Amino acid sequence: EWGLPIWKTDDDGVRHDGAEAQKEGLPLLKDGGKPVRSGKWQIMINGESYKWIVAEAAKKALGLDRIQERVFIVKLVNDKNDPSRIAGAVGFSVRENRIYVYKAKAVMLAAGGCVNLFRPRSVGEGSGRAWYPVWNAGSTYAMAAEAGAEMTMMENRFVPARFKDGYGPVGAWFLLFKAKATNAYGEDYMVKNKSMLDDYPPYGQAAVPASCLRNHLMLKEMKEGRGPIYMDTVAALGKLAETLTPKEVKHLEAEAWEDFLDMC
Repeated sequence: EWGLPIWKTDDDGVRHDGAEAQKEGLPLLKDGGKPVRSGKWQIMINGESYKWIVAEAAKKALGLDRIQERVFIVKLVNDKNDPSRIAGAVGFSVRENRIYVYKAKAVMLAAGGCVNLFRPRSVGEGSGRAWYPVWNAGSTYAMAAEAGAEMTMMENRFVPARFKDGYGPVGAWFLLFKAKATNAYGEDYMVKNKSMLDDYPPYGQAAVPASCLRNHLMLKEMKEGRGPIYMDTVAALGKLAETLTPKEVKHLEAEAWEDFLDMC
């Protein structure tokens, strides 16, 4: 599990967050541990430290002598004998006055997405949290295009829906707490505009339509003047209270808002 704080269910069916699961010594997943599922393909973790935890595990696996950090790669180098292949990369240190030139038989470009396309309301330290890191400068797109790669589907830009003024993720509220989103009149636009999904088979007919399609239905409401869009957190927590103790509901509520605020 790489030390990730995974939510788990004990033998009595009680759910424990990542810290509790580790403290209680609940079994690892490979040893029969039961994760708390937030959806068909998702499990719950306390993810605010996810990237740092995985990075530390990667460092140990690779060895510090095989890693160079704080280097910003800005250009891929084509092979002089075969321009369709990449022979290396060039970057610079963000801490020292130093340029790095790498030679390689193969290169994997995994530089993330592109942030700050739109100016966030968050300022200062708040605008550079690791959920939307400021160093994701669009290198994945730019360097590949400059090297002559075929940019299949790269012309499609997906902007996820987020809480106003916070930009934190909404997955826990939608998936684990089963919250519904409505237009300004309290109408569930996913039900109201369901017929629009028929234009996008088979994805529109999936048990859970893709995020981009859900956003498509949301944007229709906003475009036609039925915004703003609300997430009905009160009803979601009320539904949970029917099956959980007040203490468990309070804990889940705290986790949900912490999840949101940690990603602002």
